[in-house]
Order: sequence, then structure tokens, then C-alpha cells
Amino acid sequence: MKKFSKGTHHALAELNITPLLDLAFVLLVIFIITTTPIVNDLDIDLPAAAKRPKDPKSKVNYVTVESSGHMYLGKEEVDFAALQEKLVGLRLEDPDLNVVIRGSAKTKYQNIVSVMDVLQQANVGKVNLATEPYPDGTAKKE
Repeated sequence: MKKFSKGTHHALAELNITPLLDLAFVLLVIFIITTTPIVNDLDIDLPAAAKRPKDPKSKVNYVTVESSGHMYLGKEEVDFAALQEKLVGLRLEDPDLNVVIRGSAKTKYQNIVSVMDVLQQANVGKVNLATEPYPDGTAKKE
């Protein structure tokens, strides 16, 4: 009787975990494949947009840059120093400050970049670029 009971205990001690490891590796591969980011090509057309982004619910401050180089915060004309000073004041009032840059289609790109630099120096985290939709809703190809 000793041999019979010994064999039963011996069989329980040898648990085959190979199918469990196979399952774990399959799940690991599935998770790796599904979580890799999809890389898009760099073929982009700026500043055209087929759709306008949804307007944020919070109060939005607009920085408008005209093609002549004049800059406005809201409806008040400002220069770069005044813009930074006012943005720092607005950010102190509202730490979740939201700014939309509106630039004319003929505005020099450097003017927009300079405004973005001022926004970064003022620690404004939420910055958007305004676009107009095309009348037919499709992107313009030039």
C-alpha cells in the first residue's frame, strides 16, 4: 500500500507548466503588437485643414497675427514684450490658460514661431492654431 500512495503524491508534484508558458508568451506577443504606435509618413500640407477643431469649453484667449506683422491679444494691439507680460498675468489668474493663435494665410512663418516662443516663455501649456475649413470640406492640393 505504500507504493500506491507514494505514486499518487509523486504525480501531483510534477505539474506540467509548458502550456501555461506557451499561453503567456502568446499573450505577450499580442500585447506587444497591439500597443506599438502607428507611425505616419511625413507627407503633410500646412496650414490647410478639412475640418475645424471643436471649440474648447473653457475661456479661450486669441492671439491674432496679421500679415503686416501687427499682433493682437483679443482685440488689443500688443508687441512681444506686452504679449508676454499679459500672458503671464492671465496664466496666474487661470493656470489652465488656453490660447489660440490666429494667423493670416500670408503671415510670415517666423512671426507665428515668435508668438509660440513667447507662449512657451509664459508657460502656457494649451496652444492651438486656428484654421478655416474649405467650402467643399476637402483639403486643398497645390
